[in-house]
Formats: sequence, C-alpha cells, structure tokens
Amino acid sequence: MADEKRDYYETLGVNKTATKDEIRSAYRKLAKKYHPDINHDPDAPKKFEEVQEAYDVLSDDQKRAAYDQYGFAAFGQGASTGGTGNPFENAGFSSQGFGGFDDLFNSFFGGGRSRRAQSNGPQKGNDTLYSVKISFMDAVNGTHIDVPLTYDQPCDACGGTGAASPSDIQTCPYCGGTGYTTQRQQTIFGVMESQTVCPHCHGTGKQIKKACPKCGGEGYSRVRTNIDVTIPAGINEGQQIRVKGKGERGVNDGPNGDLYVEIKIDSDKRFTRDGNDIHSNLDLGFAEASLGTTVDVETVYGTVSVEIPAGTQPDAILKLKGKGVKDLRTSRPGDHYLHVKIHTPTDLTKTQKDLLEQFQKEENSKKKSWWKNPFKK
Repeated sequence: MADEKRDYYETLGVNKTATKDEIRSAYRKLAKKYHPDINHDPDAPKKFEEVQEAYDVLSDDQKRAAYDQYGFAAFGQGASTGGTGNPFENAGFSSQGFGGFDDLFNSFFGGGRSRRAQSNGPQKGNDTLYSVKISFMDAVNGTHIDVPLTYDQPCDACGGTGAASPSDIQTCPYCGGTGYTTQRQQTIFGVMESQTVCPHCHGTGKQIKKACPKCGGEGYSRVRTNIDVTIPAGINEGQQIRVKGKGERGVNDGPNGDLYVEIKIDSDKRFTRDGNDIHSNLDLGFAEASLGTTVDVETVYGTVSVEIPAGTQPDAILKLKGKGVKDLRTSRPGDHYLHVKIHTPTDLTKTQKDLLEQFQKEENSKKKSWWKNPFKK
C-alpha cells in the first residue's frame, strides 16, 4: 500500500528543502551502493528500486511539487487534484516511466542500462583468453602448440535442452515465454512500466518438467581436452590467435564464445627483432676488417656466407636483404642487419707485434710527409 512506502526524502536521506544538486548527489551515492551488479545482498534490488523511484520524482520540479502537495496520492490510481482528468496530462511527462537513469548509470559504470529486461533470445557466450610463451625461432618460422582447454559443450543426450525429452519442455506460465515480467502502475502521470527477468525461468522463457538424466538439466557437459593451435610464421609479441567456439557457453541456445591465444615470445641471445627486421652482432678481427674477408654468418634461416669489404669500420652495418622475418599478412620478408664489432687483439706474438710496429711506422711517416708539404701532389 502507498502509506507503507518510505518518504522519498527519507529514502534519499535529504531534507525537504534540498537543492537539485543535493538530491542528485545523494541519488548517485545510493544508486551505486545498491545497484544489483555491485551489491549482491538479497535486499539490494528492492532498495535500488526505491532509490530510483524517489529520484525520478524529486529530480523533476513538477513531479516534486505534486508529491509535496499530495504525497503518494499524486501517483496512485484515480488520484484527483480537484479538477477533471489528469492535471499533468500536458506537462510533457512520458507515459512509459521516468527518465534520467541511463545518463547517471553511464557516469557510474561507463555504459547504459535499460530499465527493460533483456529478451530471452540466444546470446553468444563470453570469450576466453589463454597466454602461451613460445621461442624466438618458433615465432619466426611458425609452429604448432597444444593448448589445454576446459569448455562447455551441449549434452549429447538432450542436445542442450536440459530436458529428458522434447515433450518435457514447456512455455514458462509466469512470463508467457518472454523471459521477463512486466509491472505496470497507474499514476497521475500515466502508466508506469518496468520489466525484470522472470525469476521462475531466469530469462529462458521455458520450464523443464523432467530434467535430462545425463546432464541433470544443465544442458551441457564440461569437456577437458587439448587442442592443436597453429602458430603462423612471423607472429609477433602480444598478437592473438582466435579459435572459434572454444570460449564460454552461450545463453538460451546461443553459440559459445571464442578462445583467444595470446602469444608471448622468449628472447634470443643471438638475435633481436624490430618488426620484420632481424639484428645481430658480427665480430671481426682487426686484420679481417682491414683486408676484407669472407665469413659464415648465422641467420634465422641458417648459415650464409658474407663478403666483408676491405676497410670495414667499427660499428658499420651490413644488410642481408630478405633474411628477416616474413610478414604475417604478405609473406614479404624483412632484412637482417649485421652490426660490426671489431676486436683489438691483446695476446700478440712477437711476429705480430713486429708487423704492427712496422705498420705504425709507415702510417706515421705518411702523416709527417703530408704535414711537411700538404699541397704537394
């Protein structure tokens, strides 16, 4: 009954002289506190509805004025204000309920929420994520991995219905198969309507008279298995591979969600990767860099022979075209860059020292000759 309801001001915890900002602030705190998605207390949904109803009235000047003058009688069926008909008929109020909640819900949780319950149509299940680490070379060349997986699949005895037989499935008598119940209240502003998920069929629109003996009415069974996942050549850190239908089970005969395998890649002592390019160090001796030579170089595709030009300088970069990682989409390979590191010998024989000393004398002689007559040809 109306006289058993809490005063709207009391519900929001504000005075009758409260400003709109004070009412809005009180509502935001209480709506967040009692929202069923956050507060799982059995009384939370009822308290949330009370808070919403109070705010719907007190946040609107004309509705608030009617409530202040007539109390709950302003919203009761057949309420009269001394005139004929509905005195607020042309005030611009919606006959389908009070607005404003969606905007406030957006500010709390980042998304809108309708006051209408969702229909009982098929809904895809949630996706799941599995992270796996592979070697650097497997990422370059591709591989296959086994992914341990636990997922729900429809019961093979009942086909996912949860019923012992098709005749044991009946339309929910409480919601008429819609999956939600509708509450209507005649008020001075028109018909107020709200919808909630049917508590008897939990939104499916169906009831099972006799449960499937194999799955106990669940309609599905848990499966534990390993699935083979192909890792394509050229995959990079953080990329994901989608395995369709291996996520969480759907709702109301909806399809399963998908499994996403996220790739993590181990480092390699020999190589580093930048996009599709490979980088590595090339160690050369002083004589090799000075005179030039041919060396065997390890790449991600095996060993290749590389010509080192005479006079190669420290920190020079040599490019091996097409020896990088193949692009995941185009298969076009990147390049391999060799970063030259020249090592100075520390354990020289007498012959090596004599040769280097002779080399140094000749170099010094060239410098002196040039400074003596730098313009002489």
